[in-house]
Amino acid sequence: MIAIAGGHGKIALRLTELLSRRGETVVGLIRNPGHADDVRKRGGQPVVCDLERADAASIAAAIKGASAVVFAAGAGPGSGAERKRTMDRDGAIKLLDAAVQVGTLRYVIVSSVGAENPPDGDDVFSVYLRAKAEADQAVQASDRDWTVLRPGGLTDEPGTGRVRLDLDPFRGQVARDDVAAVLDALLQDARAARVTLYVNGGDTPIMPALDGLL
Repeated sequence: MIAIAGGHGKIALRLTELLSRRGETVVGLIRNPGHADDVRKRGGQPVVCDLERADAASIAAAIKGASAVVFAAGAGPGSGAERKRTMDRDGAIKLLDAAVQVGTLRYVIVSSVGAENPPDGDDVFSVYLRAKAEADQAVQASDRDWTVLRPGGLTDEPGTGRVRLDLDPFRGQVARDDVAAVLDALLQDARAARVTLYVNGGDTPIMPALDGLL
């Protein structure tokens, strides 16, 4: 069983479909009960669990039995600085605490390029990158088998199955389809534990790109 926080997100729904197709049980944590059918249509099992309001114990109950968790949640465009902190940072940390409580070792977090050196400004995007950075740091300091994935600009273009992966920061754009496919591959690859990766569109098929890097 794999639990995805932010289960109704664009990347999460794509990942749910990929995982369910290969026989995984997928639990999608959602805030809005009205999104449950969308998760079901992709093959997932929706569980209403608002990461901003729930405590770690409640989240632990929702993910109990998961062999891996994926943090793909976010406050989303149009949200203010405070929600970047309460969702993008605090939500990720509460999911981490919950994973520890239930003994889930694998933790994959969708971050962002720029989190490696976030700016100091008070604008919303700067706060967002600092929130991502603080969430990543908490995950990286944990004893989980974590992976941090930092994509560049996300698009809704059809995926190509070809990417550029690197251990060092670089900027670009990448289809959400391809980010989901990379997450699917990472969840199956023990070599990715305790690794921070950057991903954007590129010329190399995903598995050879991972093999070359890991």
